[in-house]
Amino acid sequence: MSNLEIISRRPAAVAKTPPLLFVHGAFSGAWIWDAKFLPWFADRGWEAHAVSLRGHGGSEGRDRLHGFGIADYVEDVLEAAGRLSAPPVLIGHSMGGIVVQRALARRRFPAGVLMASAPPYGLWSSTMGLAWRSPYVYQQMSMLMAFGEDAIDPEAVRRAMFSDAMPRVEAAKYESFLQEESRRVLLDIGGWVPFPVLPPRDVPVLVMGAEEDLLFPRAEVVATAAALGTKPVFMPGMGHAMMLERDWVAAAETVEAWVERTVAAAAA
Repeated sequence: MSNLEIISRRPAAVAKTPPLLFVHGAFSGAWIWDAKFLPWFADRGWEAHAVSLRGHGGSEGRDRLHGFGIADYVEDVLEAAGRLSAPPVLIGHSMGGIVVQRALARRRFPAGVLMASAPPYGLWSSTMGLAWRSPYVYQQMSMLMAFGEDAIDPEAVRRAMFSDAMPRVEAAKYESFLQEESRRVLLDIGGWVPFPVLPPRDVPVLVMGAEEDLLFPRAEVVATAAALGTKPVFMPGMGHAMMLERDWVAAAETVEAWVERTVAAAAA
């Protein structure tokens, strides 16, 4: 995919290493990282980039979106990473988390960060759990998948993406950016994946959960961390979209501190 949108924010001085590549989740695009995270990391000295997967944001392929599979998204991440100054730390959110897991299995990267990530074994458990936790949000998310962003109640988006502390006016700013997601991708990962693709055990991975996440609650995050041989970190008072939450700086600081401690210090 030659025409990928990559939003880049670079520091004024010499950048820290390695660079960071952020991968968005379903129904989203690189914009979700550029709203707050990319400028913050650039101000802190990092070379920060976010890719819009094919058919998302400003990347080509919107007219062919439903023909793309999860393997295509992995190829996009590998392509975007190859354009950077050095192999980056891959940071994935939600569906982007499972894309990052599979990219780490395909090519050697310094590390990965999974924020409110889809589990490696697929979405069956979390989807059925959502139907129990919040039938209304489950029904509205099903409408979004079937009929697109114009078919759903904005309140359902707020409840799915944010904690109760997120002001409605703030949440509403991001609703217009939502888009359809590939039905083929949702079929790829929507059920139970009996033989999940996992990164090598010697690649460090940070698994982050949000304590008020309706989509991937604590049990799902703990299971993901166990599958990857690590322990999860939970962000208190946050919903699914940690990078946009009121206390988003705490999430950014958690990522930065872990990268500095785990990756950047080892490379120095």
